[in-house]
Amino acid sequence: MSLLRTIRSPVLLPAARFHSCPSLWAVRRTLKEFKLADIGEGITECEVIKWNIKPVASVQVFDPLCEVQSDKASVEITSPFDGTLKEILVQEGDIAKVGAGICLIEVEEDSPSNADGVPADDSGPSSPLSGAPQSSEASLFGGSTENQTGVLRSRRHPLDPRAQDVEAAAPSVDVLATPSVRHFARQAGVDLTLLAPGSGKNGRIEKRDIEVFLAMSSDTAAKSEVPSSSQSKDDAVNVEIVVELGRTRYGMWKAMTKSLEIPQFGFSTTLDLTALHELMPVINAHIPTRFLSTTPAPVNVAVISPSAFYELPEPAPVPPFARFSRLTFLPFLLKTLSRAMAEWPLFRSSITSQPSMSSNEKPALTIRPHSDVSIALSTPTGLYTPTIERVDSLSVYNIASQLKHLSYLGRQVPCGLGVAEMPKKGGTITVSNIGGVGDVDVSSPILVPGGGVAIVAVGRAKWVWDMNSGDGTGQRRLKAGVSWSADHRVIEGAELVAFVEVWRKWVETPQRLIADAV
Repeated sequence: MSLLRTIRSPVLLPAARFHSCPSLWAVRRTLKEFKLADIGEGITECEVIKWNIKPVASVQVFDPLCEVQSDKASVEITSPFDGTLKEILVQEGDIAKVGAGICLIEVEEDSPSNADGVPADDSGPSSPLSGAPQSSEASLFGGSTENQTGVLRSRRHPLDPRAQDVEAAAPSVDVLATPSVRHFARQAGVDLTLLAPGSGKNGRIEKRDIEVFLAMSSDTAAKSEVPSSSQSKDDAVNVEIVVELGRTRYGMWKAMTKSLEIPQFGFSTTLDLTALHELMPVINAHIPTRFLSTTPAPVNVAVISPSAFYELPEPAPVPPFARFSRLTFLPFLLKTLSRAMAEWPLFRSSITSQPSMSSNEKPALTIRPHSDVSIALSTPTGLYTPTIERVDSLSVYNIASQLKHLSYLGRQVPCGLGVAEMPKKGGTITVSNIGGVGDVDVSSPILVPGGGVAIVAVGRAKWVWDMNSGDGTGQRRLKAGVSWSADHRVIEGAELVAFVEVWRKWVETPQRLIADAV
């Protein structure tokens, strides 16, 4: 007699219920908060201009994450981790604080320990087991429950006395929001439970939801204070409006406040541009073709060509927005200024260190091998000071092309000036062409920290009758006023005057540039 034994099919239980140890099933994924590092001396915050990658995109070490802009320059921020960008904490156009997190990056770790990171977001595939099917038998294995958004949440054992406290403290509404949105809500005093579910994916509350809520609240308050119909419409127009300073203008506020810490010495004088004015027609008639904004008329190709024996390489092309039709005085003033700076190393210097008064260390200056000049540029978004480096090695045509290029980038909204145009070290002298804005002769320029050791404002050139010229009867001369301010901590007044006299000789006898180039 044979005994028959009923064979029962094994019950298939979810794999995630047998073991949840990540070190056995898969590598551990954790979220690393990337904090904004110090990008320059005295910089405590900056604006996020552009994110180069989007959330859920893979990143490698040194891949460009975003571009931020401070009061001094634009800086490209690179990734310190290999992983996946999970969340952007500071959106484009928002202000990021130095030392605060700007994004969350999910990285893989071989060790299950999590000292520096935080657990990875459950919304992503944190492990191969996250996609395991759920069943009603989950409670038998005491591990977790699933909410309406499909997110697994750990649950205490029913016999644990703390289970009732946790359930009582749990909100009745699931609030999904990023840390940056929660921070914005706290600052605005908005209860996120009143906005759930939000307009984002899976009911996530977005920043726009809070802004709409605040706008509706303000409209409700405004309706409760509607003026009577007898009130004149002119009263609604004659209302004071409070406008908060933008990032660039606020940066100017702080820079000018810090400028009070610098003792400055300044004076004004005039430069005779008559000789330079007489050279301008000849120089403008021989502008290289690649710099011209308009295409010149075709000319007959010479029978004998210089390239017949060996074809010379083509010069670097000039972008259309960096071309011009005629030269002005400013490129010559910058070129002659660089010649004077070559004779005066003090004006090619920048402050390297500024120890405190209690320290035994002494301040130091760094002398640069070339003349770096910054240009004060007024843009739709505020005042910027891009730098033209190695002015002494450039021709007046190259200088004019770079000025045209900087002006084009400054007119863009948002401002197109980047790290290449605004290096961190800046220039040692700043030039402001106030004469190009209005009928101004002299002014009082202000030197700010990081703006070099001196600043000069150039006024508008005017024809005047100079009684000191000629044989005593006077002559008609073209003159422009220039106003200087220098850091009196490192430059003496006599040194500034002597330096300007050297510059004057270069400007008033431009023929020296020909001999200097031979």
